[in-house]
Amino acid sequence: MTTLTTNFDIPETRVDGREKVSGRLAYTADVTRPGALWAAFATSPHAHARIVRVDVSAARALPGVRAVLTGADIGVRRLGRQLYDWPVLACDVVRFIGDRVAAVAADTREAAEAAVRAIAVTYEELPAVLDPQAALAADAPVLHPEWPSYYYAFWGDRPRPPRAHPNIQGALVLAKGEADLEPIFARAHRVFEHAFRAPRQHAGYIEPRSTIVWLDDDGRVHVHSPNKTPFSLRRQLARVAGIREEQIVIETSAIGGDFGGKGLTVDEFPCYFLAKATGRPVRYVQTHGEELREGTTRHGAIVTLRTAVDADGAFLAHASTVLYDGGAYAAAKPIPHLLPGNGYGAIPYRVPNVRLDLRAVYTNTLPAAHVRGPSEVQTFFAWEQHVELIAEALGYDVLAFRRRNVVGPGDTMLTGERVEAPMGEAVLAALERELPREPLPAGRARGIALTCGHTGGGTTSVRATLHADGRVDVLVGVPDQGVGVFTVVQRVMAAALEIAPERVAVRRGSTVDALADPGSGHSRVTHIVGRATQDAAAKLRAAILAGETGPCEVVGTFTDPHGDGGSDISFAAYAIEVQVDRETGAVALRDAIFVTDVGQIINPTAHQGQIDGGFIFGLGQAVMEEIPLDESGRVATPSLGEYKLPGMRDVPPLRTVLVRGAAGDGPFGAKMAGELSHTGVIPAIANAVYHAVGVRLLEYPVTAERVHAALSGDRP
Repeated sequence: MTTLTTNFDIPETRVDGREKVSGRLAYTADVTRPGALWAAFATSPHAHARIVRVDVSAARALPGVRAVLTGADIGVRRLGRQLYDWPVLACDVVRFIGDRVAAVAADTREAAEAAVRAIAVTYEELPAVLDPQAALAADAPVLHPEWPSYYYAFWGDRPRPPRAHPNIQGALVLAKGEADLEPIFARAHRVFEHAFRAPRQHAGYIEPRSTIVWLDDDGRVHVHSPNKTPFSLRRQLARVAGIREEQIVIETSAIGGDFGGKGLTVDEFPCYFLAKATGRPVRYVQTHGEELREGTTRHGAIVTLRTAVDADGAFLAHASTVLYDGGAYAAAKPIPHLLPGNGYGAIPYRVPNVRLDLRAVYTNTLPAAHVRGPSEVQTFFAWEQHVELIAEALGYDVLAFRRRNVVGPGDTMLTGERVEAPMGEAVLAALERELPREPLPAGRARGIALTCGHTGGGTTSVRATLHADGRVDVLVGVPDQGVGVFTVVQRVMAAALEIAPERVAVRRGSTVDALADPGSGHSRVTHIVGRATQDAAAKLRAAILAGETGPCEVVGTFTDPHGDGGSDISFAAYAIEVQVDRETGAVALRDAIFVTDVGQIINPTAHQGQIDGGFIFGLGQAVMEEIPLDESGRVATPSLGEYKLPGMRDVPPLRTVLVRGAAGDGPFGAKMAGELSHTGVIPAIANAVYHAVGVRLLEYPVTAERVHAALSGDRP
């Protein structure tokens, strides 16, 4: 790894800043084409039903309607990232309220929506499964009897692994230490078991999904999309459409907000078939209501933790059972084992014997997808309260108990990964130094939490061109979902070549002119794109030293080396002060401290922005955001008026403390930041509420209603 010493504290100009603040930057909803039609979709009003008949004759007869397609028209076409189980248009069965049964293309949005209202669908209702535990009952309706026939990218043509229950989407057992934990539990000093629930939540972006699709005269398909994994989208669309990837051009427009929620977008698929049927461009711009009623969500979860400790308070063994509500389809999951994320074992505590039993199941609810910290949020909410419950029962101070059990040098994570230069102890010590010493009044208390996160990996390439006048152009295939990716690339290239950042121009390419990239997500972009940029810079430097003149083009590549030793893991600690009104249960946030370990910070302004934004994101999911369903499976928060998002008046003063540690795997020793500052907000607030008024909530968000019910002894 390059160890060149450089100064990243120089004044910063964001590469795309002027376009954004001036309003010139084009988002997907801004893109249009001559003759473009508008798309709209007829959706199911039932959580589970058989389609008996679809009558589109009245819709096709309306003025301005150019095409109406059903599942019968396009055939059985399923989409997905690993498992292709989500029908582009349902053919025989609908599996959640909002499942699409027909697609319309019309001259205007109003005409398209009128045509949708004219479509008559006859359904035969089927028993709906709305609860993940009910989905595993022996007599539960099988929601995907065709599952063995679905294409599964990870397995390809290999035989599919068996499932313990036909409603299981994905399952995984992770273990280390003794194979049989029961003897350890039997002889332990104490054994603690607690169960927690996590809700469905939206990613919270303000810019809903949108797309525009057209076919050129050569039959090439052009797609503008906010999808943050364009090469993955190209692969999926090629399979669904039955054409070669080379026939598809994905152009990622400005994404706007993402927060983990735009790794899968589904609108491009029906719009492709509409564009093919009409011979004209077709665009779709989703409303906020459609996004909340029909879009993907964070996985709801039931997390059960069981831990054995010795007489000195050290963890001896741990068993987790996590049941994720995967919703109607598993299509949004990019992980081969079809579970949300890879963070199940990233718990910052030393436990020698572990078994993690993880499952995601089908239900007749909104399809679940990755949202920022896709498994960490649910896991840390449970773990950081579980740890405090154990500490309290054993008579330990909660901070001292964490320091007693935090992973240290030579320790491994729950899954057996060795931690490279663990900084958990240093982060906790820094938090302890920052905590105010004065006592707080009644009803007011601080809660703490300790979390950690992996730096993400993958393989990527960038193309760099050195011009005769010393300018450098860098072409990348990674989209910027708002965190300043292009500025990072500019600053890394400039530092590696020891030139001014102004001499480096960065451009995002389409899937035709850029090299393949896995997309934004999992805190990997600075790591892998930054290292590929360093590689390109080294090749340009070598060309210069070889006496090359004139334009010189090179390709920089990087593949994540994880698995060759220790894991690059960052640690974070939180202390959040709340005030709780016993009469109403209202929780007011008064103060917050966030401590994390860092390596080289490439972009100081964006780094702090990630921390601030992540904290606010976590705050919203902690105290207000939730997608409840009514008894029929219908979303009860169908607008942003009901689905609350935090504003600046909700945000308490936040103090950030950076602990300098060992270099990370990123360029110049950078470490991850994107998914650290929100994963501990929810448990820190829940712990603070307990210390303030003595009630412990085992489900979030931590709303006034839940706190009041707990204070009244009226738990659900």
